[in-house]
Amino acid sequence: MSISKCRIIDLPRIADARGNLTFIEGQNHIPFDIKRVYYLYDVPGGSDRGEHAHKNLHQFMVCMSGSFDVCLDDGFESKRIQLNRSYFGIYICPMIWRYLDNFSSGAVCMVLASEPYDEADYIRDRDEYLRAVRAS
Repeated sequence: MSISKCRIIDLPRIADARGNLTFIEGQNHIPFDIKRVYYLYDVPGGSDRGEHAHKNLHQFMVCMSGSFDVCLDDGFESKRIQLNRSYFGIYICPMIWRYLDNFSSGAVCMVLASEPYDEADYIRDRDEYLRAVRAS
């Protein structure tokens, strides 16, 4: 997969004086059915998360509070995206190396995933990832 397939997706926003509302529907706002939701929080300053790729998993990341950077790499090209609003997120297709860093205090990252957790879907070694990308 190419990094060009990863993209920011704006989500619906319903503004109200009592507070705003945003929602996400699988196969409507994001290009997959949602089978798992998890979130990262209380990440210590200076720490990073991720540092892996997925063979088949599609993900959509949203910053629910605070801010953090998502660094994406397809083995040939890389880009850094700051997430800092709860009404847009980044779609990450399979076979993209990713890590998250630059977490602000109180940042919360919510991830919607296309499949349940499966350790066999992870590539956690960067050299192994690069070999797989360059072989395809």
